[in-house]
Amino acid sequence: MKEQNKKSGVTREKEEGMNKEAAKEKKSNDREEEKKVKDKAKGKKSEEWQEKEGEKDPETVKQDEKEDLQEKLEESWNKYVRLSAEFDNYRKRTLKEKSELLKMAGEDIIKSILPVIDDFERAIETMDNTGEVDALKEGVTLIYTKLLNVLESKGLKEIQAINEEFDTDYHEAVTKIPAPDEKQKGKVVDVVQKGYTLNSKVIRYSKVVVGE
Repeated sequence: MKEQNKKSGVTREKEEGMNKEAAKEKKSNDREEEKKVKDKAKGKKSEEWQEKEGEKDPETVKQDEKEDLQEKLEESWNKYVRLSAEFDNYRKRTLKEKSELLKMAGEDIIKSILPVIDDFERAIETMDNTGEVDALKEGVTLIYTKLLNVLESKGLKEIQAINEEFDTDYHEAVTKIPAPDEKQKGKVVDVVQKGYTLNSKVIRYSKVVVGE
């Protein structure tokens, strides 16, 4: 009887131990299941947020925008520096070319006039050795004509004034006198000093007398 009771007690202890183990295992399984549910819910929420924000959270978006702005700023600054350097080089080159052009233009005119100076020097020498006034006058006239031709080839042109309508764009009235006839009223009747244009630009106005 005692042996039977002892055996029955051992069986109960085993059952209780098994029940404890089962309960412990169930509790552990419940925790794992609860964790999986939480992780799944968290993952779903993260996916929804990513879809809503274009797969980026607010901090990442702000950082990306900051980097983009920094990159654009650096690019704009580098472009400004390059353009500034190019403009400075262009300005210096233009000034140099302009200076050289002016020098060369002056040199070209001087070279053209040198033969006329030679002619004047020969004419002066002839004055000392000849008494022929007509020949001397003819020689000076030829030199004068040659000088005019040289200047005209460079764009110089005499402003026509005599018997022309008075024009303030080309003429400067020194005085007015009664016109010899009706047709010359408002016209130039005499020229005190000739005027000239250089490549169509007035460089000296004709000083004239106007009839009224």
